[in-house]
Amino acid sequence: MNDSGDPLEGLIPAVLEAVEAGDGPAVEEMLEPLHPADIADFLEQISGSQRRAFLALAPDAIDGEVLSELDESLREDVIDALPRAVLAEAVRELDTDDVVDIIEDLEDHDQAFILDALESEDRAAVESSLAWPEYSAGRLMQSETVTVPQDWTVGQTIDHLRSVDWLPDQFYHVILVDERHRPTGHATLGRVLASRRDTPLREIVEGSFLTVEATEEESEVALMFNKYHLISMPVVDGAGRLVGVITIDDAMNVLDEEHEEDFLRMAGVGEESSLSDGVWDTVRQRFPWLAVNLLTANIAAAVIGLFENTIAVIVALAALMPIVASMGGNAGTQSLTVAVRALATRDLTASNASRVVRREIVVGLVNGLGFALIMGCIAWVFYGQSVLLGVVIAGALVINLAVAALAGVLVPLILDRMELDPALASGTFVTTVTDVVGFFAFLGLATMVLL
Repeated sequence: MNDSGDPLEGLIPAVLEAVEAGDGPAVEEMLEPLHPADIADFLEQISGSQRRAFLALAPDAIDGEVLSELDESLREDVIDALPRAVLAEAVRELDTDDVVDIIEDLEDHDQAFILDALESEDRAAVESSLAWPEYSAGRLMQSETVTVPQDWTVGQTIDHLRSVDWLPDQFYHVILVDERHRPTGHATLGRVLASRRDTPLREIVEGSFLTVEATEEESEVALMFNKYHLISMPVVDGAGRLVGVITIDDAMNVLDEEHEEDFLRMAGVGEESSLSDGVWDTVRQRFPWLAVNLLTANIAAAVIGLFENTIAVIVALAALMPIVASMGGNAGTQSLTVAVRALATRDLTASNASRVVRREIVVGLVNGLGFALIMGCIAWVFYGQSVLLGVVIAGALVINLAVAALAGVLVPLILDRMELDPALASGTFVTTVTDVVGFFAFLGLATMVLL
């Protein structure tokens, strides 16, 4: 790895040069030391034509782990470009949860090919997972579980684990089940290996044992992992029978995806936007929210138009108006970001909403008073008007920053109560509120006080 810590720095041009020269062995030699995530990054950073040339020359560099690490927007293109034999071998290497993650968004013909490439047991497990609702725990889980009867000892468990050859590549717990295959507890591998052979497993199970139904939303599962510091959690069906297990890596992936989606939605660029998208896809994702923003901007412009006579008399108002709107917009965004994040993590709920709203109003008023004093003096000194101009902009700042802080909390709360995604349109609504209120307060006060 180079000094920068980025294994791809300086490597991409060399690999592309080898691809252009048709030197497949050199390409594979350069990529061989890389982690699958780095190879996925490489594929995401090069152009579409370069990617196709690379895959035609060195398809064997793509294994199941690389497919699993690829951005979803590119995965289907890479799968279509791979030779069928390479694709079949790649998916056979993966646990069932990773196979489900790869194929659930593919076209039917690609899904059918991958399912046919799997061993019969793996195919049955994948099809069983796909039968659960999208974005549910059933889709997130892996079907391979390590279970033993609840009355076994440590010695029996160790002997069993050594005798079977179907264990998952990675697992953290041994799950205890009753005669109906319902999980009753789980023990970490560390506790199993550190205990005497005659120790009953029931004596070393973890106290923080939780299960989740397969129909539960995956976002709720990820929050449970984060809240209770879990490393794996059994998944059960409606009758409480064990059907799979979710591990921490998959739960954290869900959290990362949720954070990314919220960030992209708040920016109005589409929840699946990425640098690899084409021009038309990018336009299609961004155009609707730009159109909404144009509409709201016209509403703010209409408010300004109500006071055109005031602006014509006191030209300095035109220079100061953007300050009021900008300060309100920034204050609203600060409050909004905190509120949307708190709603996503369930820190902001109906029980504490009123307290949070009161806090934000006070914060807005305090900030407003502080900046009102500063901006009032600037307006009075630098714009050659009477002290009343400073009073006007000071009053407008207090009003707008208080309203901005309030809107930043109330708008996402209202959207959440309406069962809409708070991140989806909150930014547009809050900006509209701060612009309209800011312009109206500033120009209205100016009309009353200065004319």
